[in-house]
Amino acid sequence: MSENPTFRFGTLAVHAGQEPEPTTGAIMTPIFQTSTYVQPAVAEPKLGYDYARVANPTTQTLERNIAALEGGKHGIAFASGLAAIEAVVKRLSAGDHVVSEENTYGGTTRMFTRVLAKLGIEFSFVNTSDPAAVRKAVRKGKTKILHVETPTNPMMRLCDLRVMSEIAHEASALLLVDNTFASPYNQRPLEMGADVIMHSTTKYLNGHSDIIGGMLVVNDDALAEEIAFVRKSTGAVPGPMDAWLCLRGTKTLHVRMERHNANGIAVAKYLESHRGVDRVLYPGLASHPQHALARTQMKGFGGMVSIDVGTLARAKAFAETTRVFQLAESLGGVESLVSVPALMTHASVPDELKKSMGLTPGIVRLSVGIEDEADLLEDLAQALP
Repeated sequence: MSENPTFRFGTLAVHAGQEPEPTTGAIMTPIFQTSTYVQPAVAEPKLGYDYARVANPTTQTLERNIAALEGGKHGIAFASGLAAIEAVVKRLSAGDHVVSEENTYGGTTRMFTRVLAKLGIEFSFVNTSDPAAVRKAVRKGKTKILHVETPTNPMMRLCDLRVMSEIAHEASALLLVDNTFASPYNQRPLEMGADVIMHSTTKYLNGHSDIIGGMLVVNDDALAEEIAFVRKSTGAVPGPMDAWLCLRGTKTLHVRMERHNANGIAVAKYLESHRGVDRVLYPGLASHPQHALARTQMKGFGGMVSIDVGTLARAKAFAETTRVFQLAESLGGVESLVSVPALMTHASVPDELKKSMGLTPGIVRLSVGIEDEADLLEDLAQALP
């Protein structure tokens, strides 16, 4: 069932990109744990496989599967989400310009400002929920990529993907969307004009907190070939075992996301009514300033909830007191996690940038898992003063 766009999401999650193994009929894609392939004649690789940095059958199956879930033509797998974003930016040259959401994952900001900027690529950081600010930041003839997250990490801001697409394409730039928080179950940016979708497959797509990985999905054939060339040349490929584990995870993505969505809204509503919480950041709440936009471009609102408990001391006390919510970085797994972004995921973000995006020391980020709702709410109740 490598290609059949008429199937619905759940059927694609289980079957897309996969066929029974031809030798034995095994229904599960094998793990091709190999670094190289024997060629029947000099420079004549069998089925195009010559070296595993270039292609691996297990990885290719995962690429086809996730591309189908995003409604795209090409998937390109990477060793991490950061490696995937880096490959898109490394297509550029010194003097080229990238406009990025200011409230992106802290590791992305660090890579842009402390690694790629040294190569002469220029970066501007703006609030992409404000189209006027994005238009002002674009440099005619120089801006090549508009990079957005929606919802953002951890402030849960949204940008209008259709408007961002218009702005990027008016500048002849690519719209690169980090869709990790939403997952393709809740949001499909290619349908709203995006050029490149990025996922940290570590998160919801794998769903079991046991791999590191990344994925790009594109429709343009030439762009896919160019990105694949960067990956081949720089070597940021995932191992076949990680690809296999992620493929196992995507088979249940639709089932897991329904539970993440349900638990996420339940947790957000509970916390919104709690006297110990100053504010709740969750696009599924009517109180979210962009709730109307969320309803137009998202099918569900996910399991990521951020709250402000006022002070760093209260944030630390809360994060260290939960029992079901485990204190750890990362997100999107079946288990619930809690973190304090100012000291953890976004510790490397400059203080002035944290301030401009509203990332105060009292912000706590929750990744709401698929446990029983009552246990999650009871855990929050005992941890909050």
